[in-house]
Amino acid sequence: MNPALTEASYVRSEHLRALLWWLPLYLAVALIAIFLQPPVPLHSTRALAVAWDMWSQHQFLVPHINGAPYSEKAPLLFWLIHAGWAVFGVNDVWPRVLMVLIGAVQLILAQALARRLFPEHAWIARTTPWLLLALSFGFLYGLQIMYDGLLAMWVLGAMLCLVPTPRRAAPRWLGFAVCIGLGFLTKGPVLLVHVAPAWLLGPWWCAYARQHRARWYGCGLAAVIGGGLILAAWVIPAIDASGGAYTHNLLYKQTGGRVVNAFIHQRPFWWYVPWVAMLTFPFVLWPRLWAGLVLLRRPWPPGLRMLLAWLLPALVIFSAFSGKQSYYLVPELPAAAILMGAAVTLLRTRSPAAAHSRWLSAWPLALGAFALTLLLFALPVLANAGRLQDHWLHDCAQVCAPFGVLYLLLGIFVLLPGRGELRRLASASLVGTAGAYALFALAFYPAFDMRAAAQVLAHAEAQGHAIGNLGIYDGQFEFAGRMTHPVERLYEGQILQDWATRHPHGLVIEYPEHLDANDLRYARLVQPYRGVWLVLWNAPTLAMLRRGQQPPEPATPTVLLPTPGYWRYARVGEPP
Repeated sequence: MNPALTEASYVRSEHLRALLWWLPLYLAVALIAIFLQPPVPLHSTRALAVAWDMWSQHQFLVPHINGAPYSEKAPLLFWLIHAGWAVFGVNDVWPRVLMVLIGAVQLILAQALARRLFPEHAWIARTTPWLLLALSFGFLYGLQIMYDGLLAMWVLGAMLCLVPTPRRAAPRWLGFAVCIGLGFLTKGPVLLVHVAPAWLLGPWWCAYARQHRARWYGCGLAAVIGGGLILAAWVIPAIDASGGAYTHNLLYKQTGGRVVNAFIHQRPFWWYVPWVAMLTFPFVLWPRLWAGLVLLRRPWPPGLRMLLAWLLPALVIFSAFSGKQSYYLVPELPAAAILMGAAVTLLRTRSPAAAHSRWLSAWPLALGAFALTLLLFALPVLANAGRLQDHWLHDCAQVCAPFGVLYLLLGIFVLLPGRGELRRLASASLVGTAGAYALFALAFYPAFDMRAAAQVLAHAEAQGHAIGNLGIYDGQFEFAGRMTHPVERLYEGQILQDWATRHPHGLVIEYPEHLDANDLRYARLVQPYRGVWLVLWNAPTLAMLRRGQQPPEPATPTVLLPTPGYWRYARVGEPP
C-alpha cells in the first residue's frame, strides 16, 4: 500500500470528522430559523427587489431597483440568486438557503484557517466553528439576505491563500487574486480594508514574507491588480451601459462618499467600541475567555500576530470612516472566533487551574438567561394589569411565556459541570439566539410581513393603475408582488394633489407614525410596519383628506391587519 496515499486518506477522514456535530447543528437551526417568517424589510426585501428587477427586465449586467440603476452594490450576490432561479424558478426559498450555505462555508473555511495558523494546537481548529456559530450577531445577520456574509467568505479565502501550510510556505497568489476579485464583485473596494492590512503586515507574522519581502509585496500587488481587473471586467461594460449618473454614484458616492462626510450612517469615531461587546456576545460574558486573553502574553506566536494584523487595523480603519454600520465588521468575526479559540486553548496549557475553575465558568451568561426568563414570565402579568405602554412589549407579552421556559433550561444547561463547557455554551447560544429570532417572528410578524400589501399593489399594477409612495421607497413590495413597473416617489402638498389628479385610480403608500379615525374608515389597507404604520390609499381619497374635505364612503371596508380586533386599533384616537 502506498504510504502517501494512506496518509492522504487519513487526513481527508480527519477533516470530515472535524465537521461532525457543529455543521449539522448549524444547518438544522439556521434552516429552521430563516423560514420562520418572510424576508425581513428593509435589507432582505431590498436585495430581493434588486435581483427581481434584474431578472424581470433581463438586465443582468447592471443591478436595478424600482426601474433605476442600483449603484449601492456590485452584482455577485444577485448573480448567485439568479443562478438558483435559473434552476428552481423564481422563489424566496433559494436566496434564504443560499444565505445558510454561505454561513456553513464560513464555518468550514474558518476551521481550515485556524488549523493552518495553529498547527501545533489542534483544539483551536476544533473549537473555532463552535465559537463562530455561537456569535449571536453573526448568526442573526446570516439570516438576512445581504452582502457581508458573502464578503466574509472571500476574505477567509484570501487569508487561506496568504497563510503558509506545512507543505508550502509561499502564498497562493492566483487564489489570492481570485478571492480579491470576487470580494470586489460582492461589495467593492472595501474588501481591501479587510484583507490588505494582513498582507501589508506580512513580515510581522509570516517567515516567508520576512525572507522574501520583494516577492511578497510584488506578487501581492500583482494579485490586488488582478483582482481589480476582475472587477473592471464588470465595471467597464456596466458604466458603458448606464451612463454618467451611475458612474458617479458607483465610483465616488458608494466608496468615497462613505469615508468622509458620509451621506448616510454618519457616526463618531468611537461608535464601534460598544458594538464590540455586541459582536462578541455571548463570549463577552464568559470569564474564562477573559482569563485566556489576559494570559496571551508575548512573545505572540505567528498565528496570533496574523489575527491581530487582520482585526485591529480593520477596526481602526472602519472607525475612521465617517459612515458606520455594525455589520461592516462581519468579515472580522471569523478572526475573532479563532482568537478566542486560541485564548481558551493557551489558557489550558499555561494555567490548568484557571482552565477548570468554576469561578471562571459561564455563570454570568446563565444569570442573564435567568433574568430574561423572569422578564418573559413577567410580561404577560404586566400586560394583563395594563402596565405595558410600549406596543413592542405588549405584542411580545402575548407569546413570550414558552420562551421563558426555553431560557430557563438553557441557563441550567450552561451551568452543568464536566467536560465540554465551550460546546455547551456554544450550543446554548445558538439555540437561544434562534429562540430570540422565533420570538421576534411570532410577536412582531405583522409588522414585517409585506405580502398582503404587495398583493394589493400587484393587483393594481396588473390593472394598469399607477402606484406612488410618500417618502423613500426601498423596494419592499417589489419582489413579494412580482411588480415590474416603478413606484413613484411622492411628496406632501401640491405634488400629491397633482399626482392624484393625473391618476384617479392610483394607489398611494403612506407610513404615518400614528393613526386616526380616517385611516381606519377610508384607507384600502392598514397594518403595523416596523415601528410605524403602513396605509394604502386610493389616491383621490387621500388627496381629499389632505385638502380637509370628506371623501365618499368606500365601497369596501378597510382591510385591517393582522386582524380587525388587533388591540392597537382600539386605541386609535388616544393621545400617543
